[in-house]
Amino acid sequence: MFHVGEPLLATPKLRVSLFAFLLFLVVSLGDARLHRTRSARSPTEETVETYDKYYNYVELTERIQSLARKYPHIANLSSIGQSVEGRELWVMRITKEPNIDTPGKPRFKYVGNMHGDETVSRQVLVYLVEYLLTKYGEDPRITQLVNNTDIYIMPSMNPDGFEKSIEGDCNGDNGGRNNAKNIDLNRSFPDQYDGTSVDPDNVPEVMALIKWIQEKKFVLSGNLHGGTVVASYPFDDSASHKRQGHYSQSEDDGLFRYLALLYSQNHPVMKTGHPNCPDALEETFTDGITNGAQWYDVPGGMQDYNYLYGNCLEITMELSCCKYPFATELHKEWDLNRESLLAYIEKVHIGVRGYVKEAINGSALTNVSILVAGIHHNLTTGQYGDYYRLLLPGTYSITAVAQGYTSMTVHSVQVVEGKPTELNFTLAPVVSETAGSITVTTTSMPSTSDPNISTTTTNSFDSTHVVPSEGNKSSLPVFPPEHQPAQPQEFRHHNYADMELFLRKYSSEFPSIAHLYSIGRSVEERELYVMVISDNPTVHEHGEPEFKYVGNMHGNEVVGRELLLNLIEYLCRNYGTDTEVTKLVNNTRIHIMPSMNPDGYEVATEGDIKGYKGRNNSNNFDLNRNFPDQFTAIKEPRQPETIAVTNWLKSIPFVLSANLHGGSLVVNYPYDDDKEGMTQYSQSPDDKVFQQVSRAYSQENPLMHNGHPCEDLYPGEYFVDGITNGANWYNVPGGMQDWNYLNTNCFEVTIELGCAKYPMAKELPKYWEQNRRALLQFIQQVHSGVKGTVSDIRDGTGIPNATISVEGIDHNITTAHTGDYWRLLVPGTYSVVASAYGYTPVTTYATVSKHTVEVVDFRLTRVHSDPNGQSPKGPQPTQNPSEKEFQSLIKDLSLGQGLKELVSTTATENNFRYKGYKELSASLRGLTLNFPRITSLHSLGQSVEFRTIWALEISNKPEETEPSEPKVRFVAGIHGNAPVGTVLLLEFATFLCINYGKNPAITRLINETRIVIVPSINPDGREQATEKQCTSTQGLTNAHGKDLDTDFFGNASQRVVEAQPETRAIMDLILDKSYSLSVALDGGSLVATYPYDKPVQSVENEGTLKYLASVYANNHPKMHLGDTGCSNNGQMGNIPDGVMRAAERQSHMGSMKDFSMDFGHCPEITVYTGCCLFPPTEQLATLWAENKKPLLSMLVEVHKGVRGVVRDKSGKPIVGAIIVLNGGVRVFTTEGGYFHALLAPGNHNIEAVADGYQQQRQEVVVSSYEAASSIIIEFDMDNSIFGLPREFVVASAAASMTALVVTACIIWCVCAAKSNRQKDGFHRLRQHRDDYDDEIRLTSMGSKKSLLAHEFQDESESDEETLYANKI
Repeated sequence: MFHVGEPLLATPKLRVSLFAFLLFLVVSLGDARLHRTRSARSPTEETVETYDKYYNYVELTERIQSLARKYPHIANLSSIGQSVEGRELWVMRITKEPNIDTPGKPRFKYVGNMHGDETVSRQVLVYLVEYLLTKYGEDPRITQLVNNTDIYIMPSMNPDGFEKSIEGDCNGDNGGRNNAKNIDLNRSFPDQYDGTSVDPDNVPEVMALIKWIQEKKFVLSGNLHGGTVVASYPFDDSASHKRQGHYSQSEDDGLFRYLALLYSQNHPVMKTGHPNCPDALEETFTDGITNGAQWYDVPGGMQDYNYLYGNCLEITMELSCCKYPFATELHKEWDLNRESLLAYIEKVHIGVRGYVKEAINGSALTNVSILVAGIHHNLTTGQYGDYYRLLLPGTYSITAVAQGYTSMTVHSVQVVEGKPTELNFTLAPVVSETAGSITVTTTSMPSTSDPNISTTTTNSFDSTHVVPSEGNKSSLPVFPPEHQPAQPQEFRHHNYADMELFLRKYSSEFPSIAHLYSIGRSVEERELYVMVISDNPTVHEHGEPEFKYVGNMHGNEVVGRELLLNLIEYLCRNYGTDTEVTKLVNNTRIHIMPSMNPDGYEVATEGDIKGYKGRNNSNNFDLNRNFPDQFTAIKEPRQPETIAVTNWLKSIPFVLSANLHGGSLVVNYPYDDDKEGMTQYSQSPDDKVFQQVSRAYSQENPLMHNGHPCEDLYPGEYFVDGITNGANWYNVPGGMQDWNYLNTNCFEVTIELGCAKYPMAKELPKYWEQNRRALLQFIQQVHSGVKGTVSDIRDGTGIPNATISVEGIDHNITTAHTGDYWRLLVPGTYSVVASAYGYTPVTTYATVSKHTVEVVDFRLTRVHSDPNGQSPKGPQPTQNPSEKEFQSLIKDLSLGQGLKELVSTTATENNFRYKGYKELSASLRGLTLNFPRITSLHSLGQSVEFRTIWALEISNKPEETEPSEPKVRFVAGIHGNAPVGTVLLLEFATFLCINYGKNPAITRLINETRIVIVPSINPDGREQATEKQCTSTQGLTNAHGKDLDTDFFGNASQRVVEAQPETRAIMDLILDKSYSLSVALDGGSLVATYPYDKPVQSVENEGTLKYLASVYANNHPKMHLGDTGCSNNGQMGNIPDGVMRAAERQSHMGSMKDFSMDFGHCPEITVYTGCCLFPPTEQLATLWAENKKPLLSMLVEVHKGVRGVVRDKSGKPIVGAIIVLNGGVRVFTTEGGYFHALLAPGNHNIEAVADGYQQQRQEVVVSSYEAASSIIIEFDMDNSIFGLPREFVVASAAASMTALVVTACIIWCVCAAKSNRQKDGFHRLRQHRDDYDDEIRLTSMGSKKSLLAHEFQDESESDEETLYANKI
């Protein structure tokens, strides 16, 4: 081991050189003498160890492979990884039945040759392997050890370095210490103080070890080195990194000293404490052991990593003064270390061991934390619920703590020398909150059968006492002294690396209650860490409020940062022992962000009282002026830190929050500004609540409550009770606390913690003492007001996004994804209303008291259901279990973190790059070849230059028409100079195919959806475009110079020239009319647009179109913020929610989305994925990460809205029926009578119209998180005639016919009478014929017809005669 800062002058160089020369001279003869023997036989044939040679990598490999083959019943050889130069990191596992994991055997490991030129350990561990294997079955000690221990031995962690080293090099002068990348492996592990400072790619050996350590959960370990003779134990470094002389004590310091002493006392040289190394003759170690940091500081060491992050206690053994002694020394070194090596392995069987099981079904509980009172270092159970807690002899109280289970404490556990105490735990699930605690006698007693052991099961926050057992009935109960919570021990300023290690340490040490995550990164790529502390920290528990603290928003205001780290330590170390802390942690999910501005902190200066250095982020923007404001337009671009926080706040239903600042001493509450921008009181609707929670903090801080914060700096400043309205102090537009209140359910205040922004480190204990009680009391405020659940009366399921309104307070909150809510209120009686889309609102009264939260649950009835929750009358579709399962999936993916979790669990390996037409075509064909069951590739047509426009369908039955399934279209590349969409859709298709059959959610979505992907509409333009051209129009048009998004016209009268071939191909696709949704990807902006592109005064169904665009934008990490920041195209303004009508962005005629709406009857949104049209290749991975979730959200969204079947009374489906939505938009039923329409959440009217049938009307309720409910519309035959009821028409017709018959009879009678008179006249005429003949002959000038018509026409002539006469 390389000794940093060792006194080299103590050993004269001449003495060292002379010693090395003589040693070389003595052993070289022996080495030459043995050379012939070595070369005469192969290593594989060498079954008897000679202890006189080093094995190089090849020989080592052959040797241990041979041993593994020879002893397969107790030996298994494997590699955990490779070195830089590709050599295997061999590990020999030695135990009975080495190929399986058997519960009850603790895991032990030895690691040698970490420094390549420290070689004794390499050979000694090979000898140990041989010894254990050959002595098994012969030596009872070895047999017992192998049978009961899972032993892992790694002879060489640094095989590359060994190959470089030279035998006889005692001081490491010839290299080989480091790996092939020249990195010291024992300075490369994550350090508790400095974090990770080494590129993982440079230390594959370390990364392999870390993975191995995390997977195996070793109990005890030894790391073998060379360079002196001593056993070194943690910690290896300290926060101060003092080079020598600083004792860095761990929580298990006594145990580590015992283990190190055990090794040294069995080593004849080590136990003397006088290594007598030639280069450090004066160096001594008491009893042959040393604390690592006291010897010299080693940051990034492996032994500390094992202890802090691996469940494992490890010490470091230095075996010899000479790092690479001649081989003749090896037998001696084996003899010196053999007993120590064996005795140390045996110590894996001390302390307490046992199993943790579930009370109901007896199953093993993994990752249960085992806590030992007084030792603040926990470990966790393994895969069989087994644990092994090494402890020195003594009496202990041990607690098992698991998420969702009642913790169990066993008192007076006796640990004896030489054998482990068996102690099993049985944990019961938490089913309800119960005040007080239950003390019971354990049913699973330790093997010691000690009558004084008792077990305490804690189901709440109250303290418990040791209960005298039956054997102590005569004894009086002994009550412990009043509990004093453990306080933070180390106060210092933590830089970023120090803070990171602190957080990782506590997350690892207390995994049952602490979970570390990052919400994003700063400008300079530092993680924005959040530690969540709760009894079930990784999930939102129904009914448990979410609380947060945010510190260090201004980088030079550092007190909040340090207080929050202190608070993390305080909560973790006092959980389970302190009543108040346990209660808070069990009933609150507490999120703590120590630093929102880590970049600013790194440039701030200790001692800064009222300066500005480091206040802003790295882009020099004040983060507390960077949030959207209700009164002032914030023109500065949103910063990465701001974006990360807003996304965070929208993803978790926070109830209460505080933003910790510095520079004064006061609690500041909303509003922070007002309309006029003047310094005056700006009251929020919840002004009384804000005053209450603000006083709760200030009253626990005596200096703050006094109201005179900084008399030396600001002598005239005074705050009544230590609180103030923000705008009444001074105006802060763009502040975070107002944004919380106005945009989420969260009430936030800003707490100024002290007059100095960056006080000296020695002042930090004072700040903790002043604020400790206040920090805890403020968290308690989250448990005030009213809380409860809003559920559906039919099935009791929670209703998410229901609105909770309080009469007289103009500020509503909404329910979380399981229907739970929390509404902070001051004491009083309130009228509270719960309402939700599609439900009848419910009002009740609630009385809020001062110290408790009032539980108010609501059960809502769906609209059009009776009070008992019955469904409306009429035909109802039957629902099979599979449909219910799918509806549950849609709900899960629509609520909470469902979609985010799907994204995070379906990562695919990818190497993003732009692909030209040929490679794109090959990739699409490759998908069909590799996934033929779910893909089908079609040509829609060809471009001007005869490139094929491909359409890829993804479905479980791609060649079949399935009209009952919704069909969604994804298109890209209409502008060839914006090819990002093409890359995203190709990756999206690949992602879906790869995860089909592997991920249940993806598989089900594909099975239930017909997905059509058109990655490139304009392949000719794409071939002309150039990468890294953010604004260039080259490639925008097709080969004819036509912008294809201006070429979609459905009416011939609107078209001047023939449609482009690309346009015609897409028009034919759109006219299929079977699509429910279309998503087009473009570039040059960061916004989602909805129809229309053409200028129109109003848009039918605009609410739905805008909603669909907002679904995409809300799932995009940046788009929904509305801050595009596209300076390259002038798009700099804030776009509300990142959504706008397309015509407002750039109005034009002939767009694809307008054609889809008007002629395809399919809503289409256009998503502009980024400001740059053709960004560099290296940005594609980020763009995919940003758009993966939104694209998946479209697959979920297409299953919502309303769907159903139209049929007649006989059940015959009606094709071509018109479904009119809200009196405007129309969709048509397809084959099988199916229809599907997407609608915004809310109530909607549906009319169904078909020729020959009566029109039908229904009202439906659409949810934002539920799959479309199927409805059946049954038509009756149309009984109307000319739009009038058939009965009325028939009656009217009958009456009309009767009237006609009567009229005809009357006319006939009249005509008959007239006819008789006419006949009489002619008779008389004939009688006087002779008299009149001459007169007639003279006067008649015309025909007989003339005579009849003129001379002799009678009034009674018939209608027919008159008609005939008029026609002549």
